[in-house]
Amino acid sequence: MRDLEAVSQTNPIRLFVTHAWEQSDDYLRVFEYLESARNFFYKNYSTPDQRPGGDQESQRENLRQQINQVEVVIALTSLHATHPVLLTFQLAYAAGNKKPVILMKPFGAGKEVPKAVADLANEVVDWDERALVDAVRRQARHEETTRWDVVEFKLD
Repeated sequence: MRDLEAVSQTNPIRLFVTHAWEQSDDYLRVFEYLESARNFFYKNYSTPDQRPGGDQESQRENLRQQINQVEVVIALTSLHATHPVLLTFQLAYAAGNKKPVILMKPFGAGKEVPKAVADLANEVVDWDERALVDAVRRQARHEETTRWDVVEFKLD
């Protein structure tokens, strides 16, 4: 059962960012974007720096435990090139447990989102702080995120 109260310091969004037991550039970039957002509070449940010992199944069980605690999963497309099976496992597990998935498009121009990964996502977003934060609010708490930019023109 999700807690659909508004995001606050006492009620942060619980999130998980896909990883392959390392803090990649894209992984760190997600948190740079989230930290730069005003009035946005979250708690990160992903632990890429705490790789469990044992076989593949013990690693998967550890990932399940991380994902079970969250409201939303942020998926890094970049993992598909290096760890496609691990990324697919994380996304399929999230989907199977009704955890919304936000897929980050590949960083940089001209790269396509792999269809197999896109099919497991609830929403696909560009690398943009505002787009990411709005998607997290929408998917995790169903918050309306309509914003208007005001552009002032001087008539001389």
